[in-house]
Amino acid sequence: MTAIRLTFWGAAGQVTGSMHLLEAAGARFLLDAGLFQGHRAETHELNARLPLDPRRLDGVVLSHAHLDHAGRLPLLVRHGFHGPIYATPATRDLSAVMLPDAAHIQEKDHEYLQRHGKAGPESEPLYNLADAVEVQELMIGVPYRRITYLRKHLALEFVDAGHILGSASVDLRVTEGGSHRIVFSGDIGRSGLPIIRDPEPPPGPIDTLIVESTYADRDHETVAGAEEHLGEAVRRTAARGGKVLIPAFALGRVQEIVYSLHQLHRAHRIPDLPIYIDSPLAVDTTTVFRMHPEIFDQRERLIASRVPLFDFSLVHFVRDVAESKALNEVRGPAVIIAASGMAESGRILHHLINGIGDHRNLVLFVGFQAENTLGRRIQNGEEMVRILGQEYPRRAEVETIGGYSAHADRGELRAWVRRLGGPVRRAFAVHGETTALAAMAAILREEGVREVTVPKHGEAFDL
Repeated sequence: MTAIRLTFWGAAGQVTGSMHLLEAAGARFLLDAGLFQGHRAETHELNARLPLDPRRLDGVVLSHAHLDHAGRLPLLVRHGFHGPIYATPATRDLSAVMLPDAAHIQEKDHEYLQRHGKAGPESEPLYNLADAVEVQELMIGVPYRRITYLRKHLALEFVDAGHILGSASVDLRVTEGGSHRIVFSGDIGRSGLPIIRDPEPPPGPIDTLIVESTYADRDHETVAGAEEHLGEAVRRTAARGGKVLIPAFALGRVQEIVYSLHQLHRAHRIPDLPIYIDSPLAVDTTTVFRMHPEIFDQRERLIASRVPLFDFSLVHFVRDVAESKALNEVRGPAVIIAASGMAESGRILHHLINGIGDHRNLVLFVGFQAENTLGRRIQNGEEMVRILGQEYPRRAEVETIGGYSAHADRGELRAWVRRLGGPVRRAFAVHGETTALAAMAAILREEGVREVTVPKHGEAFDL
């Protein structure tokens, strides 16, 4: 068997920045190229300083379009990468809107900080719109369950990871001088999530497994329970005349929340109140969802009924900046959903500035908040929060609904490993905080994996 080498350049010992370098069959491929997210100065340094020469890469295999998995692709291009990027068709289409938006937000945030005298090296944009657009020219759409040869002795197959639209687990076969099967889980979704299909683990013996660990140390509430929780939160906040402010990932989470609000409204379980989707990116990603009904979960009642999933009488999609600013003047109950999901950038910052000091309002988290993000600080109950360089008192109620997480919890991760069928010879636990990584390592050992490693950033292994 010829040499196979795996180096972990992101999401190793932490959650964000997914990027793993595979050297096999005479080629060098990245599995993902994601952004680190968190404290601005620390993550900017990690993001800006690439640990490898992009010109020496033969390609990238992308698990899905979330920025912590895809957000450094334009940076690779900026530094000379021109190879193919393999992704599912939905991931390709979502990246076409996600990456230009990321470039735009970086530029606008830097301009804002410059105007207020707070700009520094850590706020410099990592790439521009042209870099993001060039990424799209390199992307190759590969449908689920279609074997594609990256090299003569290196084959790729995508299977549905059930995390977001188009998300995939990556099944790689190296056949030069022998046979070695590598499975990269990507982000594993939950069974029963709205709209998308359930995870589909790639079965059979595996030589090397790279598996995410985000929620390996905890359990989520049920998906049905999450919808009831959402309805109760909206009813309670509306009764006191407040607004529900929801920081949400424009890709996946916005569509799930709108879908649930649609179902709650049809069942008369929330009052008639305006629901604003204040995110040009969410408008665009929702359009991509409409383009790919072929990968929706056809077992769901609302999908099977063929009604428009994201368009009903309460919903208003907001693209224009002036209309977004006008939301500050809205009186009375409302739901405002805006990116980003960890409240690190985008329009949600301005809604928090306007509304976090009002005790009638509710800041409702519906997704994971990484360490050192504004979302985590608010979630942890800090009384004073810094937003765009200014301190604001937090008087709004804060609540979290765990059931909307697009990541499998510990029981679901264990079930996914069991459904692989095995045996799994060796596993690496990635994409998690310290306690979650330790919990995932324990799950793997309990499920019969003898060699389990939690790699450190930059650590390399010969397979």
